Amino acid sequence: MLDKAPEAFRTISEVAEELDVPQHVLRFWETRFGQIKPMKRGGGRRFYRPNDVDLLKGIRALLYGEGYTIRGVQRILREEGLQHVSSIGRGETAARKRDARDLELDGVPAPGRALQAPRIKRPAPALGSAPFARGGEPSPQVQAPAAAPRMSESQVQSLRLALSELGAARKLLGADD
Repeated sequence: MLDKAPEAFRTISEVAEELDVPQHVLRFWETRFGQIKPMKRGGGRRFYRPNDVDLLKGIRALLYGEGYTIRGVQRILREEGLQHVSSIGRGETAARKRDARDLELDGVPAPGRALQAPRIKRPAPALGSAPFARGGEPSPQVQAPAAAPRMSESQVQSLRLALSELGAARKLLGADD
């Protein structure tokens, strides 16, 4: 890539390469973060100002580096402001780590407050009579699984984060309509 002056405008391909994200991700972020407003020239070509690039770097750091959801980054932009996220992108401010409050605001229930999964009311089929059991062959003896070890708090938070991201993906796909 040709080195440009720091104040020069960048094309979408240059910004995508600098942030190590595909161009379609930058276009998607424009739909989710109204603060990203590249200049558009004839034919729809995007040109990003240095401030746009700093903001995109900050958004990337929060999403990929700190594990925030899009909703979480939107909340940070609303509460902390554009300059705060841009300063994260420039490396002047450290992004705060996600905590239980972030998970709760993203719709992930706190431990012990999640809804109980429904129980299956019919009995399990007898061994060897399941729909895909081989007829005439003795079924192998199935041992009950050992008790699962307790999860650490970081494992629980990782699972809650994954659940939150799956919920956000489901909404994007329109599965909640």
